[in-house]
Amino acid sequence: MRYSSVLDLHTHTVASGHAYCSLREMAKVASEKGLEVLGVTEHAPGMPGTCHQYYFDNLRVVPREMYGIQLLLGSEVNILDARGTVDLPERTLERMDVVIASLHIPCMKPGSKLENTESYLNVMKNPYVNIIGHPDDGRYEIDYEALVQGAKEYGKVLELNNHSMEPDCNRQNAVEHDREMLELCKKYQVPVVMDSDAHFDLLIGEFDLARNLLEKLDFPEELVLNRSVDAIRKYVNRKI
Repeated sequence: MRYSSVLDLHTHTVASGHAYCSLREMAKVASEKGLEVLGVTEHAPGMPGTCHQYYFDNLRVVPREMYGIQLLLGSEVNILDARGTVDLPERTLERMDVVIASLHIPCMKPGSKLENTESYLNVMKNPYVNIIGHPDDGRYEIDYEALVQGAKEYGKVLELNNHSMEPDCNRQNAVEHDREMLELCKKYQVPVVMDSDAHFDLLIGEFDLARNLLEKLDFPEELVLNRSVDAIRKYVNRKI
């Protein structure tokens, strides 16, 4: 299979408030599916219904290996404004294994194309942010060339979010925007990571829509970081 994957870095447990499985259930299914690394990135406190900052501060008590796979525990933080402000303090972020920064409607209303683009570019300056989550949501108009160039400059990974491309997803025109982003990633040699954005254990590691798009574009496999633990190692905060 082209674009094989040993990892999924964007998933949520019941702690996020609108997901449905425990950490152990998620890890067990990830192991059964043959993954080597599972990222569990709960929604940060700005998202309605999610966990408190205390949850993230206490992640040190959770083992980083379960059912034979490595766990990367962190957060999907919310970008709050065009300055790239996020909803966890630096003292918490610096202890996270992996941090995804995303735009969500409850946390930041869409602004102008410039404002939306600046929110991504400024959050990339945060040294603890590793991945830009689902930058394909058409509700936030952005300059994709600036996004990809920014990712290259700041050493961040752009996410190809499988859930975004599902017909019932609220994100608008995701396939069209993912296509534009991927073509620019080819041009500028910027890596991407396929993520499931799973809110239920059976969805972990499900990348069919992402793979189909990569295949249509003949996207370079060496730019897809799911291929090995070695490929992702330098892009996360915890040594794996």
